[in-house]
Amino acid sequence: MTSTTAETGRTAPEADENRVELLIGGMTCASCAARVEKKLNRMDGVSATVNYATEKAKVSFGDGVHVADLIAVVEKTGYTAEEPPPPEPEPAPDAGESAGPAERDPELSALRQRLLISALLAVPVILMAMVPPLQFDNWQWLSLTLAAPVVVWGGWPFHRAAWTNLRHGAATMDTLVSVGTLAAFGWSLWALFFGHAGMPGMRHAFSFTVSRSEGTSVIYLEVAAGVVALILLGRYLEARSKRRAGAALRALMELGAKDVTVLRDGRETRIPVGSLAVGDRFVVRPGEKIATDGTVLEGTSAVDASMLTGESVPVDVSPGDRVTGATVNAGGRLLVEANRVGGDTQLARMARLVEDAQNGKAEVQRLADRISAVFVPVVILIALGTFGVWLGVTGDTVAAFTAAVAVLIIACPCALGLATPTALMVGTGRGAQLGILIKGPEVLESTRRVDTVVLDKTGTVTTGRMTLQEVYTAPGEDEKQVLRLVGALEHASEHPVARAVAEGAEERVGTLPPAGHFENVPGRGVRGRVDGHEVAAGRLWDDLPGELDTARSRAEQEGRTAVVAGWDGKPRAVLAVADAVKETSAEAVRDLRALGLTPVLLTGDNRTVAEAVAREVGIDEVIAEVLPEDKVDVIQKLRREGRAVAMVGDGVNDAAALATADLGLAMGTGTDAAIEAGDLTLVRGDLRVAADAIRLSRRTLATIKGNLVWAFGYNVAALPLAAAGLLNPMIAGAAMAFSSVFVVTNSLRLRRFR
Repeated sequence: MTSTTAETGRTAPEADENRVELLIGGMTCASCAARVEKKLNRMDGVSATVNYATEKAKVSFGDGVHVADLIAVVEKTGYTAEEPPPPEPEPAPDAGESAGPAERDPELSALRQRLLISALLAVPVILMAMVPPLQFDNWQWLSLTLAAPVVVWGGWPFHRAAWTNLRHGAATMDTLVSVGTLAAFGWSLWALFFGHAGMPGMRHAFSFTVSRSEGTSVIYLEVAAGVVALILLGRYLEARSKRRAGAALRALMELGAKDVTVLRDGRETRIPVGSLAVGDRFVVRPGEKIATDGTVLEGTSAVDASMLTGESVPVDVSPGDRVTGATVNAGGRLLVEANRVGGDTQLARMARLVEDAQNGKAEVQRLADRISAVFVPVVILIALGTFGVWLGVTGDTVAAFTAAVAVLIIACPCALGLATPTALMVGTGRGAQLGILIKGPEVLESTRRVDTVVLDKTGTVTTGRMTLQEVYTAPGEDEKQVLRLVGALEHASEHPVARAVAEGAEERVGTLPPAGHFENVPGRGVRGRVDGHEVAAGRLWDDLPGELDTARSRAEQEGRTAVVAGWDGKPRAVLAVADAVKETSAEAVRDLRALGLTPVLLTGDNRTVAEAVAREVGIDEVIAEVLPEDKVDVIQKLRREGRAVAMVGDGVNDAAALATADLGLAMGTGTDAAIEAGDLTLVRGDLRVAADAIRLSRRTLATIKGNLVWAFGYNVAALPLAAAGLLNPMIAGAAMAFSSVFVVTNSLRLRRFR
């Protein structure tokens, strides 16, 4: 179903492959996700990944399979599946209201209600069992009255899921909780009604470990009720944390404007953004969000793109400039023509990239999923073995039962299932807020390996636009007069160098006079008449006075284009024009070096220009005069030298090189082809974000690995302790619940990444 590039090992879907995303309902732990994924992947021509944290399945399938077939397989496995409905904007809360996550999420609200009632009933049961002075006559019957609703109603989600899984011949974490709590409750009922535990005046002490005692006088109501309450608490905290983890993506998707003022037949009409079409002209007033991607037709303003790119400084726009949907018009009135609408806008593409990344799986997570899939059956066998060994060695049924229940309850694979997706959700969400789009979890491993970063010059290190850098005048000449006359002449030309001179002149001296008798001298320059003077600019003079000749030589040595200008037959100035280095590029190179990366400048320009730019930003290694089609060869050569290469670029001619590199970073201000080929997209054209992107990716990877170390370590350490009788089942339940909460909370620390 997929094709693989030889150099990078990346897979790309074939053209005839269909894709769908399904919302999966009823999953309660990582082993549930593993079961659904296994069933889907058994279908012919189907490749699926199921993410427990996002509760979504990402499925690729061939022409012989239909979405209804996929949903049917999921439902046969014991879960629900549906295609996600089209997104609807959430109504904003009224002023003064602050709706919490539970109020906005009915499932979370129901879970909180179940938790509160169960905790209210379970706390007295636990206190009476743990504190002997509270054990009045017939206290055990009050405990039964309070514990019964907790076990039956509070634990109903676990029992229902366990029964559903049993009907499908499977076992999950719910099976462990249900069997453990029902066993403890059933033992207590037997001891109360058929043993000595129901006698008035019965007392028993609480122990943190397994202790030997008379079985008919021991009850486990505090274990049954306490474990249900504690696991409900863990589920609630986990659900809340997962919602917070995905908050950045939801916020990104809700950034867009909800309605827009379009200009039709000379009249302004307010319509929903969904009704906007390409080519429509719409008005954006000061303070309003720009409805969609477009081109400014009328008006000048400053646009605040901080919500979308993380860039705090507003960008000035005027007629001809492109603007992006969801950014805010901070200045004057604008008339914009829509270029992209709906799913084609930059905001929609950003949201799609982030969501795809959050639904993906790193290789290390696939290992955790495989372990989760077999973990529960193994735990049940360990619990049965524990019961048998304790019974055989001690002959004490109570001690054997207690140790077995502790094993059942403490062994939860949820932390394994949450380790990667929660960190990925928070990391990619935080990246989106900072203008960094991470395409998938496999990208994170690449950021750790890279040791060399290849920087495309034009548009990445430099602005990509020719600008007027310096003006050298002959003795006695006035710079403003030079710019006024030469700028007026160059204004009549379409050449990039001429435009740079004209724009620079306008910025420095204001409005330029008109030029007449304009003539283009092929390969040499231009000439014409301005304010009664015969003005010329270009390479029309071979012999220059000493000062101007020195200025021309110095400009050419610095990699700049030297324009000699004069009038009335006399050369009077040298204007140096160049593709200006971005103000932040030198700082970005220092940041990349601090991450242990060796920067390399790659360009098709001549070596003089390239080395001048490299000196300015602090790069030692330069590869110049490279044809666009040869950039891939350069990347492959560096990789053959044993380097792990990251490539930063923005043009169409960079797309193949970005795909060939171990890690491709595409400047979001560049072309769609470059953005599609890159692994990381930097939404704004600031090279410093490349270093931020690598730091964030590495931090996210470190968090994932820390989570997995904790999750594996917890299970490896906890199971032997429980089997050895060193944990009371209720303490085991608390430890299990908080292992998942720890993993999610650790992932949430990524929200503070700066």
